[in-house]
Amino acid sequence: MSRLFIHGCGVVSPAGWGLNPFLNALDAGMPLPVQKVARPGWTTDLTVRMVPDPAVRPAFLAHPRLRRSSRMTQHVVAAALEALGDESQAVMEGRLRLGVIVCMMAGGVSYSRRFYQEVLDQPGTASPLIFPETVFNASASHLSAYLQSELANATLVGDEGTFLQGVALAVDWLEWGQADACVVIGTEEMDWIVADAVRLFNRRTVYAGGAGALLLKKDVPSAICLRNITDSWSYLTGQNRETAALKMAGQWGDVAADEVIYAGESQTVLSTRYPNSRKAIKSILGEAFVASAAWQCVAACLALGRGDCASALVEILGTNQQAIGARFAGRRCGEPGQ
Repeated sequence: MSRLFIHGCGVVSPAGWGLNPFLNALDAGMPLPVQKVARPGWTTDLTVRMVPDPAVRPAFLAHPRLRRSSRMTQHVVAAALEALGDESQAVMEGRLRLGVIVCMMAGGVSYSRRFYQEVLDQPGTASPLIFPETVFNASASHLSAYLQSELANATLVGDEGTFLQGVALAVDWLEWGQADACVVIGTEEMDWIVADAVRLFNRRTVYAGGAGALLLKKDVPSAICLRNITDSWSYLTGQNRETAALKMAGQWGDVAADEVIYAGESQTVLSTRYPNSRKAIKSILGEAFVASAAWQCVAACLALGRGDCASALVEILGTNQQAIGARFAGRRCGEPGQ
């Protein structure tokens, strides 16, 4: 893998909008408070972790493409803009060719539910204005439109491992010279219909929503670099989740005792084999599928950026499709020979 560097991170999570509340929540290490959301037809509520409203209304919501956008799109744009920082202006002015990759599993559920509910209630008056928000690539389209970017734009749909597949796709685009930089966003949207579906598989799971973003560049050193991404090991007949996880971890290579593993849960099939310090993101923020995977990567990069560790591993054991991992390194990774 060529010299690939992380130049920015962005987050929207149940901790709040932005990196500071996200870091504060991770440093505290305690599960965030839960909220209740009504499930139609039930007398009991569903337990979730919701993204709070922003302290100040984001200026980007005044853009014509974003005035009626879904909450998911708002989270995607906010996380991407935070990762881009001042470089968003360079994209708008055509001085930086930016590739956009958005990854998700459930997608923009709330507008879909609302639209189909209107169709069921009164087909003749169902609003066509919200229909565009029901398609998977709405968020990626809105983000590129806001940034006035006409470059490569893709939406990947799958389980948690899809975020690292999105990062791998960004690496390809950068290697092929299709972009100067790529922003990869993992996102999910809070809605009772998804929280209810999650409950069918595990009643202890607390569903959440939000987004996480990484900005990548090639051969432009920064304090954090991407060392490698493993292959994606699918859950197939004859290869269960544990077997796939072990094959994925085998591609990490040698794992030093001081490397930190950023995982979804504190206990996984790899916990015994790799007794490293583990940071369990989902136990703090909740289950947000692809957004959770993005949060794992962002957390690893932030830790490297402030010198908490020299190298960090990301372990993603997807819900139903794949095991995939990555290694990020910090500080000296951009120096010659490193």
